[in-house]
Amino acid sequence: MPQYSFSVNGEVHSLDVPEDMPLMWVLRDVLGLTGTKFACGGNLCGACTVHVDGSPVRSCSRRMSGVEGRAVTTIEGLSPDGLNALQRAWIAEGVPQCGYCQSGQIMTAAALLAENPDPTDDEIDTAMLRNICRCGTYQRIRKAIHRAAKEG
Repeated sequence: MPQYSFSVNGEVHSLDVPEDMPLMWVLRDVLGLTGTKFACGGNLCGACTVHVDGSPVRSCSRRMSGVEGRAVTTIEGLSPDGLNALQRAWIAEGVPQCGYCQSGQIMTAAALLAENPDPTDDEIDTAMLRNICRCGTYQRIRKAIHRAAKEG
């Protein structure tokens, strides 16, 4: 079995795992970081979104061979010292209902705000397009992103 070295939330890991093992299962089952959720398993819904070198990726379809030497950030590492502006806005706007998709939604929104600190509605909709919320809280998600952008 090959060994992969990469960082997760700032901590370097060297793991012996199959090269075709999805990053999501390494995060959840090997490292015990269960904030990243499994939903569709087919790169369709966004619940498993994490950052790899600052860009949002679907961890259900990203193989370990694709993260060698790279920096991964999960929802647990997004704000290790407490809630960041985005997470506070999520709570203030009452975004979560079932909560299942929320870590992927927040990680996608965080990448958007890192690139564009004051997005328009259309830019938010485009960035969040591939993240599915079965509860339909899209309006609150957009409102929370705007709120976080103002808070900085």
